[in-house]
Amino acid sequence: MTEEKKRRGRGEGGVRWDERRQRYIAETTVDYNANGKRIVRSGSGKSETEALRNMRAAVDKYRKGLVPEARHYTVRKAVENWLQYGQGSRAGEKTREKNRIICETHIIPFIGGQKLQRLTVQHLDEWLAGRAEVLATDSLRQVRRLLRQSIRRAMIHGMVDRNVADLVDLPRGRAGRPSKSLTLAQAKAILTATEGDTMHPYIVVSLLTGARTEEVRALRWDHVNLDGDPDADPPMPPHMFVWRSDREGGETKTRKSKRTLALPKQVAVVLGEHRVRQAQWKRLAKESWVENDHVFTTTIGSALDAANVRRSFRRALGKVEGIEPKEWTPRELRHSFVSLLSEYGVSVEEIARLVGHTGGSKVTELIYRHELRPVMETGAQAMDAVFGKPGKEDRPEAS
Repeated sequence: MTEEKKRRGRGEGGVRWDERRQRYIAETTVDYNANGKRIVRSGSGKSETEALRNMRAAVDKYRKGLVPEARHYTVRKAVENWLQYGQGSRAGEKTREKNRIICETHIIPFIGGQKLQRLTVQHLDEWLAGRAEVLATDSLRQVRRLLRQSIRRAMIHGMVDRNVADLVDLPRGRAGRPSKSLTLAQAKAILTATEGDTMHPYIVVSLLTGARTEEVRALRWDHVNLDGDPDADPPMPPHMFVWRSDREGGETKTRKSKRTLALPKQVAVVLGEHRVRQAQWKRLAKESWVENDHVFTTTIGSALDAANVRRSFRRALGKVEGIEPKEWTPRELRHSFVSLLSEYGVSVEEIARLVGHTGGSKVTELIYRHELRPVMETGAQAMDAVFGKPGKEDRPEAS
């Protein structure tokens, strides 16, 4: 008879043979609940030693705050729990849907069946290496972030005692689609060839102001001043308030994204013409018109979404000789704004202020390149010089 079998210390628990299960069962009291009932942790094994070892592991998990059902808790359950309860009230429907798709596409099918407590760095290294063959690095980072948040919530609920997602290195993913910019010749060709197209005003505003495409989609007429105030001191040029965005809650991407931009003369003229055309749409639509004050709408007044804009943008580019529409997206008009200003000689610091980059010129330099008075005029002045003044001075009035 072993020493452990002869005598165990106080609190080390007892061992019994379970005839039905044909296994030794070790049990010990670890605490008492509010009603004075014992809280027991147990372990089983083919030998007394194995049963005691498993019991001590259960006690250790209890001391760490892990609940008994944690040993059966899978990665799938952790992710699904986070998707349902862990995203908080600030996450909008679009964000929730996007996160759900990411989890159901890149996490659950590959590691969802793994017990969370047994999830190792090796498991995640192999999983991420496989995802790196199909995802860009930024997408990989986002996938790991969602797993990390799911495991963090599981830790709070006593399902696991460490977040293994914090311990893995992120591999380099596939090269993403490189953003590109229009040359001056290409930009001029697009402005000329798309004139008269319903997307022309959208293209002009995006290219000549550098606003994000989601900011242009959300632009309202009450945030556009086509007259300015020439009698002010100093004179106030025509301008637009970039204060809203087609994002959750209508907020701009960052605090610095809220800015007021002077309008190049070409933009002011084109928007004046567009307002007249939109008034005609409204008369034709009659009761079907959707009143929302958006600058850019469908022909019945409803707001544009990203898919509408992308589809119409590429259709308009089909009119431009030498441009392959499928190779371009609306956001690259903003990239082109940055590159054209840089080529014209505007400082990268000033460009960063015009486009509303929180990280300052570093972000602009790294991502976009191939300032702050009440109304920032630098971009408008440079674009007037680059593209020239419009042929007509008078803007039509909406009726």
